[in-house]
This record gives sequence, C-alpha cells and structure tokens, in this order.
Amino acid sequence: MTVVLQVSDTHFGTERPMAMAALERLVAALTPDLLLVTGDITQRARPAEFARARAFVDKLGVPARLVIPGNHDIPLFAVFNRLLNPYGRYVRAFGEALEGEFERDDLLLMAINTTRWYRHTHGEVSAAQIDRVARRLEAARPGQWRMVAVHQPVAVTKASDLENLLRGHEAAVRRWADAGVDAVIGGHIHLPYVLPLRARWPTLAHPVWAVQAGTALSTRVRGGIPNSVNVIRTGPGRGAVVERWDVDETVGTFQQITATTLG
Repeated sequence: MTVVLQVSDTHFGTERPMAMAALERLVAALTPDLLLVTGDITQRARPAEFARARAFVDKLGVPARLVIPGNHDIPLFAVFNRLLNPYGRYVRAFGEALEGEFERDDLLLMAINTTRWYRHTHGEVSAAQIDRVARRLEAARPGQWRMVAVHQPVAVTKASDLENLLRGHEAAVRRWADAGVDAVIGGHIHLPYVLPLRARWPTLAHPVWAVQAGTALSTRVRGGIPNSVNVIRTGPGRGAVVERWDVDETVGTFQQITATTLG
C-alpha cells in the first residue's frame, strides 16, 4: 500500500504554529510514503517565507515529495522578478523542477505546474501539458492508480468559485479520462471535498474524481473548516481511499473526518 499526504495552501507568512506541530505529529503517526504539496506554499513569495517552508518540509522527513507552485508563489509586488524570473525564489527553495512524477507498483502520480506569470490568480493547463500527461497515463502499468495533481480546481461546489476553475480544465479532464486517469488532485480554494466528475460530464470515458484539499497551516481558513489535509491510500486489488483530516485545536492534533473510496 502507498500512503500519500496531500498538504496544500500552507501560505507561509500566515502559518499557525499549532497546526505545524499537529502536522508533525500526523506525519510521525502515519509515516507517509509521499508528501504532495499542491501549491500556494507562501503568502507573498518572499525569500523568508520560502526558507521557512523548506525548513518545515525538511523537518517532516517524508521519504519522497512532490512540490508544485501556486499563484501565491510568484512574486506579486516585486514586478521585476515576476516578469523576468517568476519562479526564481521557488527554485532556490525547492529546486529547478516545477513538475514531477511519483511511481510505485500501485500508483502513478503526476504533478504539473498550472500557474502562469501573467495570471494573478487563475491557473491554466496548456494543450501541450494535456497531451503529455495523457500519453504518460496511457503508459501506466496494470494495477496502478493514475492521478494528476494541479493547483487550481477542476470542479467546484460553490457558484462563487466558478471563476477559480482551472482554465482548460474540461479539455484536460476529458482527455485524461480517455487515458484512464482516476483522480485530479488540487487546492487553491481552501475547501476540502471529493467529487465524482461523471456527475458533471456523464460521457467521460472513465470514472474520474476531483480531490480537493483545504489549507493545511494558514490562518486563511474558509467556510468554517479548520486547517485540513488529505491522506490518500492506494494498494493493488483495492480501491483508493481519500481521507480528510482536520485539526482539532482542543488537543492539537489532526483527526480523521471522512473517508471516501474511489470506485
């Protein structure tokens, strides 16, 4: 079995020490195989924020990690940096790769960069990215759960979030469904949920789920939901399970709230 811990929208610069300590305890208890960070690592892409984020990720000590940027990880007020070196501060903290892949016998997870320097908030997936990811999904081995991680959502639950949808999301979901993707994992809007995408697009060639995470560490919680992370478990011959874990401030630990089996 593979255990993936999805941590999103940490927004270092607004991080809560209590939630950080609780996440350290959760990692120690679960010993995940992969730490998946789905963007908005920092609040304002400041060097000090990236430094704190990198130190915390290192402290968690998860054996493997995939980290992708969010729109907040591109400088907003440092215009020169935004135009000429938008990912420079991210790269100094987390390395050159803006995208990545994690593979085991039971899981193929691809993480792609959906931020653009010319977009303040909104994300975008290009035709080239859609095709490249689809071709890799088609090459997955039998028995592997096939998942793609992005920053912005491919499905939302509130009308007010429609503007936050990933640009190009429908074309991506349809093409990736043809290639056998099982789930598209995201963040950005600080709301955790799991949705079957055939409810929105009944003609999808393959059942696909949207898996969204809340904000793991930030004070910028939303909808009355506390700091929240996802734990994704996969294994040969069993359904993938997405667990939502919320922080309980009375005891300073993350507690499991729901578990959804992806059929």
